[in-house]
Formats: sequence, structure tokens, C-alpha cells
Amino acid sequence: MSTYLLVDFGSTYTKVTAVDLEKEIILGRAQTPTTVGTDITIGLNDALTDLAASSGVDPEKVDGKYASSSAAGGLKMAAIGLVPELTLEAARRACLGAGAKVVCAYGFEIDEEIVREIESAACDIVLLCGGTDGGDKKVIIHNAGMLAASNIRCPILVAGNRVTTGRVRETLEQGGKQVYTTKNVLPNLETVEVEPAQALIRDIFIAHITKAKGLDKAAAFIGSPIVPTPKATLQAAALLANGAGDDPGIGSLVIVEVGGATTNIHSVADSSPATPQTVVRGLPELRIKRTVEGDLGIRYNAPTIYDLIGPDAFLSRLRAIVPEADGRECDARRHIDYLSRNVGHVPSTDVGLNVDIVLAEAAVSTAVRRHAGTLRQEFSVVGEIMVQHGKNLLSVENMIGTGGIFRYGLQPERILRSALFNPETPWSLKPQAPKAYIDRDYMLYGIGLLAEAFPAAALRIARKYLKAASL
Repeated sequence: MSTYLLVDFGSTYTKVTAVDLEKEIILGRAQTPTTVGTDITIGLNDALTDLAASSGVDPEKVDGKYASSSAAGGLKMAAIGLVPELTLEAARRACLGAGAKVVCAYGFEIDEEIVREIESAACDIVLLCGGTDGGDKKVIIHNAGMLAASNIRCPILVAGNRVTTGRVRETLEQGGKQVYTTKNVLPNLETVEVEPAQALIRDIFIAHITKAKGLDKAAAFIGSPIVPTPKATLQAAALLANGAGDDPGIGSLVIVEVGGATTNIHSVADSSPATPQTVVRGLPELRIKRTVEGDLGIRYNAPTIYDLIGPDAFLSRLRAIVPEADGRECDARRHIDYLSRNVGHVPSTDVGLNVDIVLAEAAVSTAVRRHAGTLRQEFSVVGEIMVQHGKNLLSVENMIGTGGIFRYGLQPERILRSALFNPETPWSLKPQAPKAYIDRDYMLYGIGLLAEAFPAAALRIARKYLKAASL
């Protein structure tokens, strides 16, 4: 037996999974509320006790441990660039691909009001970009000066015009800031190079943020770096799509990850024009892409989703699933507000369970629409043309649903179906006819944690436990 312990410190729950890599099976799993407000190891120890009781796995007698975390809001970043559609977009991609949540993003020159917004956002890292290599210098130098004079205390990562890097670093360090530098995320208008920045973001996360989140004791127990949970899921996505060794993987995919605080979309697919005649504009799309929607968590943001749907439409959708639902708007609103105040609530009634379905359907549909590219009709000197912005997901081969709603909720296939292409909105390039899978064992984070050290075994475990679904 070769037993490994996989831990995820979530914003709501701490999850533990034990796997046997020799037999390539899941030995057991448990979860308890995350105790980030007191000591995160309290919830961890409770989960480990439950795991030992249910599976017989002794956490002190395993061959290895890996962990991820999105506790206390995960890795929060601010992104600053030059042109919003170019360097700022490249900066956002670097943050998101590293497993961060972009809480604020700014283009062009920042001012004192923006600096105050960044200060109040309490970010973990600020990513400062601007200009292609040899291009604009003025904006990034100005922004460095504004940051240097600020009360921002988190590390600042500089990934802009390489000609300015030395001066920008000197300015920031004179302001008492902790500075890191790496390659430009947009060295030229045809190239997006986010990998060096992403690697450094993860290093900063490990070096500076683990202790700040109260995870230092947990990190000592794990004995290996704790990575952002979204990064673990993205690693699982890449492994499943690309394969390992002689296993080619399952091909292009989209992972829909619904949580209490955010809804995250991960895609691994080559982007191409929707039709041979389509004109593609904007930055080149990354094959491996992640977006995070901080306003679409089905607990923290339940009122936001409810307002997005609208009271009448919400009740109509709820009645279509469960006819006995109370039709009074005030009751629905009261329940939605209750969910946002009690983020650990687990519904036990038919109405409560189906309210979660309506919320999750709206969150998934909106999040995938934001992740996918769009088509727009334009007129040019040669006549009418179709213009594509963003990533074409029409021909994606697979789609996977993960998160508590897919493990514990009703009708997970119905929720995943809301991510599909809709003829009523043909301009949104969502997947048309993918194979579907449900992460019923809530194990994708663990597959991602194993992906680097044990890719072949991790891929086979994923294939074994992902449940095929019919859409």
C-alpha cells in the first residue's frame, strides 16, 4: 500500500481524501467546516479524525501529504496594466492562471483614489505591468511612483516593459516595498507570456501568505508547499486533457467549479475562429485558461444571483422544478438572504435543495458565458463580417462539473446543462455537444495535487472515479 493524504482548506469546508497510489483507489474522504476564524488546524484535525474513523487511515502513517487552500478568500491580487484590452488583460490572465482572485484591475495611469481602493482591498500581491518591451515607459513608471508612496504592504510583482524594470524596482524599493521582477507578460502585441509571472506568484504565495492566513501549523503538518486550490484544479484539467505517459488523456475540456464564494471555469482547448470566415480580434487566447467569478458564489453571493435572475423569473424557475414551492416573493428573498448570512448552510428540504439548483444554474450559465468568446456582426469596407473576441469553445469535447453542488445537490446534470451553447444566444461560443462527467467524489483538487509527482496514477484515478453523465 502507498497511501497519500490530500487536503483542501476551502472557504467553507476543509476536505481530506486518502488514496492508495499502488491500487489507484480512494481509501476514504471526510470534510468538516473550515475554522479559519480561529485556528485552521482545528477543522483539519476534526476532518482527519472523521477520516480515520470511517476508513481506518492513520494520518500519521501515510507516505506523503499534499494540500491546497482557498481559505480566507484565497489568493487576492490587484492587476495594473496599460491598455485594458492588452497589458491589463495579460496581467489578469497571469493572476487567474496562478490560482488568484483578481479583486481589482486598472488600466492607464492610476491616481490617489485608485491607490486608496487598492489599499482597502487588502490584496496579497499587486501585479504591476505596462508596455510591450521597448514600448511605452511613462505609465508604468508613473504607477510605480504612486505605489511607492502608498500604504500598500503586500509584495509587488513587476512584469512590464523590460526597459523600465530597473527603474521601477528602484522606485518601489525606495518606498519601502517588497519587490519581485520577472519577464513581461506582453513582450509584444502578438505574444502573451504569463508563465514566468505565474510561477513567481505561486512562490510569493508560499513564502509570504501561508503564515498570514494562519496556515503555518497546517503547512508544517503537510510538509510540502500549500498551493492555491484553483491552481490544483487547473493542474487536474491540464492532466486530464493532455494525458500522461502512454495515456493521451480525454482531450479538450471545460471544468465548471461551483462554490459558495466563487464560480470558476477552467478550459484546456485550442481556440480557433468559429467559422473560416470569422475575423478574430484581441489578444491570442491561452490553451489553458481560468476565469473566476467573485460575484457568483451560491452562498456569499446568493442575493446577487437572485437579483441577476429577477424575483419573478426566480420563482418561475423554482416552481418549474418543485411545484409546491411557496410563491410569495418575500419568502424567497428571505431564504436567499439567509443563505448569504449562513454560508455553511446545507439544505434538507426539497424547496431548499431546488433553490440551490436555480442559483447554480444561473451561476454556471453566466460564468461560462463570461469565459467563452463572443461573435459580433460588424460592417467594414468589404461589407458585413463576423468578428470573434475571446475563446471559441463550440467544439470542446468534454465538460466536468465539480464542487459541493455536484456532490451533494440534486440533479447535477441539469446544472451542468446550463453551461451548454444556447441557440437563443448564438453569439456566445459555449460548448455545443461535449461528453459530460460529474466529480461525485469531490476529488479533482486531489488529482491536481498529485499531477506533478504522480501524473500517470493520478490520471488513472480520475478516469476511474469521474461519473459519466447524460446532458
